[in-house]
This record gives sequence, structure tokens and C-alpha cells, in this order.
Amino acid sequence: QVQLVESGGGLVQAGGSLRLSCAASGSIYNIGVMGWYRQAPGKQRELVAIISNGGTTTYADSVKGRFTIARDNAKNTVYLQMNSLRPEDAAVYYCKANLRIRSTTGWSDYWGQGTQVTVSS
Repeated sequence: QVQLVESGGGLVQAGGSLRLSCAASGSIYNIGVMGWYRQAPGKQRELVAIISNGGTTTYADSVKGRFTIARDNAKNTVYLQMNSLRPEDAAVYYCKANLRIRSTTGWSDYWGQGTQVTVSS
């Protein structure tokens, strides 16, 4: 069993900051790309940022320069530092990890349960 548990969401004023964390646990052989996605009401889930196990990052244009993704491979944890938050950043944020549970199995995507981020104007 693999679990991804997010934390750090909440309510913040526009211009403020939040830091999200996502820890993967369970039967994990190794983890590849980890990332954050978000889904606002009535909208499709969209990529926010991803990071490879070597530290290569990719960001959505809308968050470049404001959000920073990082990971701690020893802890199987990925972080999202969100600065200069805007009302349009409000959404449920989901963590995703692409991982293998054994050396002989293929890679699969696992999702966290989501954490709410609310930004007041």
C-alpha cells in the first residue's frame, strides 16, 4: 500500500505565502517524478509544478517566479512554497508521485487526497 499525505493548505490573504508538503509512505521501491496539481471549482485539474528525482523542475507559466517546488528524497517528500498568492491560485492542491513498488514492477501514478488553498482578496 502506498499513501501520499498532503499538509499545509489553508486560508491566506492575497500576497501571502503558504508551504505545502506531501509525504509518500508504504511499500515504495523508488520514486521518479513528483509534482503538484490543482483544481479549482468548475475547472480541470492542471499542473502547477513537477520535479524529477534529480531535481529538474518544471512550472506552469502562471506560477513561475512565485512558487518553488523542492523534494527530500530521503524522506520521500515533496514541497511547494507558494509566495505572492493571488485569488486565482485558490484551489484544491493535489500531490502526485510516479513510483515503483518493486524493482520488477512498472511505474504508476499515485495521488494524494488534496489540500484546500483559499486566497482572500
